[in-house]
Amino acid sequence: MKKRFLFLILLGCIAAVTAVIGQRFYHAPKNLPPAQSYQPVSLQPQPTPAVENPPALPDQINLAVPFTSQAPQKNWDEIHEEFCEEASVLMASHYILNKPIPNPEYAEAELFKIKAWEEQTFGYYKDTTAEETARILREYFGLPKVSVIQNPTITLIKQALAEKKLVLLPSAGRMLPNPNFKQPGPLYHMLVVKGYKTDGTIITNDPGTRNGADFIYEPDALLNAVHDWNGGDVEHGNKVMIVVG
Repeated sequence: MKKRFLFLILLGCIAAVTAVIGQRFYHAPKNLPPAQSYQPVSLQPQPTPAVENPPALPDQINLAVPFTSQAPQKNWDEIHEEFCEEASVLMASHYILNKPIPNPEYAEAELFKIKAWEEQTFGYYKDTTAEETARILREYFGLPKVSVIQNPTITLIKQALAEKKLVLLPSAGRMLPNPNFKQPGPLYHMLVVKGYKTDGTIITNDPGTRNGADFIYEPDALLNAVHDWNGGDVEHGNKVMIVVG
């Protein structure tokens, strides 16, 4: 009887400790808006009616972008640490083409195919600029609607998202407030912007971490970090964004 009593006490202690650990590590739902798939429009030029005021932006939007980290199989070696651009274009292209990224093995193989194309086309695969990254989308994936826009603003980003276009942001990675990065963080980084919430925060797919799906950034902090490669002097690189769709 005494042993049974002690056993029940032990079970109670284990349950209590488990509950505390669960509270510590449980991440509450992000209350994201419903995910929306890409809806391609006709490539035929259409007349644009003259309007005095652009239509109001939706309060929130969340595009249905498949996620992969830049190390799909959790192999964060020297090659995979350089795969943020490749992972970003893989996510962006599959959103536009309405294709899934079904598993880590698929993502891994596709990243290395992109790497091989870059090495053949550019002579290297590391640290591609915004324009070079746009070329991957245009030439490797065959997506005609890709543009590089100077001096992005949060309003311009939201306008693109409201049209169900994706935004890729090259960034000074060490200026990004992402606690999941291995410190001091990447010198140069690229991520996908896929939506925003009613509180103005920005929804991203950040390939720099396995926890990067639907990662939330404050808008000013994200925009502050936006810089192109600039030969390695990233913090003085131009502020640009890539719009896809």
